[in-house]
Amino acid sequence: EKPSICNSIAQALSGGNHETHGRTPPVHTFRGTFLGSPANIKVTSVVGHVFSTDFPSAYQSWDKVEPVSLFDAPVERVAEKKGIVHMLQNEGKGMDYLVLWLDCDREGENICFEVISCVMPEALNNPELRTPGRSQRVYRAKFSAINPSDIRRAMESLSYPNEFESLSVEARQELDLKVGVAFSRYQTRYFQGKYSDLDSRIVSYGPCQTPTLGFCVERHIAIQNFTPEPYWLLTPVLRVPGYPPVRFAWQRGRVFDKRVAQAFRAHLLSLPPPRVTSVTQRESKLPRPLPLNTVGFLKAASRGLGISPSDAMHAAERLYLDGYLSYPRTESTAYPPSMDIQAALRDLAPHAVFGGYARSLLSEGITRPRAGVDNG
Repeated sequence: EKPSICNSIAQALSGGNHETHGRTPPVHTFRGTFLGSPANIKVTSVVGHVFSTDFPSAYQSWDKVEPVSLFDAPVERVAEKKGIVHMLQNEGKGMDYLVLWLDCDREGENICFEVISCVMPEALNNPELRTPGRSQRVYRAKFSAINPSDIRRAMESLSYPNEFESLSVEARQELDLKVGVAFSRYQTRYFQGKYSDLDSRIVSYGPCQTPTLGFCVERHIAIQNFTPEPYWLLTPVLRVPGYPPVRFAWQRGRVFDKRVAQAFRAHLLSLPPPRVTSVTQRESKLPRPLPLNTVGFLKAASRGLGISPSDAMHAAERLYLDGYLSYPRTESTAYPPSMDIQAALRDLAPHAVFGGYARSLLSEGITRPRAGVDNG
């Protein structure tokens, strides 16, 4: 799916002994074995999706086509990157087998079928060519980390591409297109007719962007309308020798009248000193933390480290491409069995900042994280 992953896969499978031509994307060639037989192997990449979804030319006119009619209109696949299509077609001439190494999520599964349509289109109409059996010629590599051991393990346990996951992406793309274009055309025409001085050629609508904009505007209005008001609260602190200080919470919470707070404070100070009548101790155990899914990771980075979601995701993707992390865009809270945590710690051991902590974990031994839910 990305040239950098292509380079890592070629490096791992060839042991570094490969020839390269082309740059964006590169094409690596080498001799190796496939399904137990000698083979000439090529490894190349796309750069994200190869095709996009659009309406036929008959539905492109804003003046002649009513927005509501777009919901029943046909859609077609359009080559978004024609250079990639031609490259795949040329490099795939005369090949016997196709192994797909796209990212292991729904979008990656959809790009698998985009590549199949370029390299081996006959497999789209003949499921036997891409499902387990004697006729299978299209395979799917499942991997969660970009390191040599995971790559070689994936090559030894090939499966097949999942057409249902790919179709779910196409359904979402069609919905996004129809809803987005229909509402964009409708509200652009409506607002241009209502406000002659509207400073916008297109008032766009997106199934994700518009609700998000609504949340932002709602929060902005709340901030603009907020009027700060001073308040008072009582927080008694009890100090007993040999124990940490105990802070008591006022059941009333807070008051906005200073005189009321002062009256309660005076009443508390007039009472005899409190006396501890009994002490109860109990032990509580915290469970081992779960591995983080994408949402949990972004929340932890933002709250704990003050790193924005975009910066955190960029850093995670770089670490994934360098082999330190499993695939960061995931709904799973479980590490794959193939994840070599010891190897990642050994790679971090020489680091100037994290090295000491990594070495202490290696010397003391690590406890494997609690198993969460593996959503694939």
